[in-house]
Amino acid sequence: MRITDFDIYQHLLKEKSGLVLVQDQSYLLDSRLMPIAKKWGFSSLDAMTAVLHGVPDKDLVYDVVEAMTTKDTSFFRDTWPFHMFRDEILTMLKKVRGSQKKIKIWCAAAATGQEPYSLGLMFKERGADFAGWKLDILSTDISVEALEQSKIGIYSQFEVQRGLPVRLLLKHFKQVDDINWQISSDLRKMVRHQTFNLLDNMSALGKFDMIVCRNVLGEFDAPLRKKTLEKLGNQLEKDGFLFLGNGEKPENDAFRPLHEKRGVWVLQDSPHRSASDVPQALAKGAV
Repeated sequence: MRITDFDIYQHLLKEKSGLVLVQDQSYLLDSRLMPIAKKWGFSSLDAMTAVLHGVPDKDLVYDVVEAMTTKDTSFFRDTWPFHMFRDEILTMLKKVRGSQKKIKIWCAAAATGQEPYSLGLMFKERGADFAGWKLDILSTDISVEALEQSKIGIYSQFEVQRGLPVRLLLKHFKQVDDINWQISSDLRKMVRHQTFNLLDNMSALGKFDMIVCRNVLGEFDAPLRKKTLEKLGNQLEKDGFLFLGNGEKPENDAFRPLHEKRGVWVLQDSPHRSASDVPQALAKGAV
């Protein structure tokens, strides 16, 4: 692909989703966008690119961005953050939310929903500890298609085999045919779905006890990462928790780590304990 054509897609993707497409990823354009060109009746990718140089149909732009955004996710990705949520965070939230008996979580850029459902499964694991409590999870993504799969909660054999223990599969899923499983209705009711772009104003979403935004910020450039983290901080309750990816960390001093692995963060003025006070078993990553 010509450099000028690559620049069109690079600019479009950053403007509409914040994601930075680098030259090394140019191979993705052919594999992901040829189906879009065919869908729209273009004879070639070059023909579609020529239209994008002008004032393209907004639905075409949506399809291009949809095709280029990453939707790779899995149940219990990296494992330990979900065990940390079950064993430590839920206990801390129970102490400070006892009067409301409600916990609000936002899973941002949640794709097809394995992440919010993994949190729901860990909440279920606490069972009687949270009798009478409500877990309210808002799952958002820029992709309508991904959210539709999350809503119905149906996953292929391949998808459930990526990280989901067999014990939880048999307990909380039902097999709908030879290759697909559907998560239970009570877990689906825990999760609300909404199309949302992290570039947009977040204030209308409200405040959350916990925000999960994992493996997303690394695809933004530095100024957008900083701005997005500031916005996320504004939506977090003062005693709330921010979950980022293992290799991600806030690029400002608004947050401090709760955990040595630096995957869980709290606001600087949070009343929760510092990383040095976390039980050593958790600090070492034992689950």
